[in-house]
Amino acid sequence: MNSRRFAPAWVPLLFGLMSLTNVLTRPSLQAIRAVDEVQLIATGMCFGAALVGFGYFLGDRKEAR
Repeated sequence: MNSRRFAPAWVPLLFGLMSLTNVLTRPSLQAIRAVDEVQLIATGMCFGAALVGFGYFLGDRKEAR
């Protein structure tokens, strides 16, 4: 198993989790601001990038067999 190809998928996942916990722990979430909306969009993009990277890893793994 080539762990080098899988490592980049963890980077956006890590940033997405950090950003999500940052937004969800703010008391100002009830009165959401534009900055919070942009951060939530960026969090979704990070999770999407991690999902695509994970899918690419699984597809690569099937071809290696």
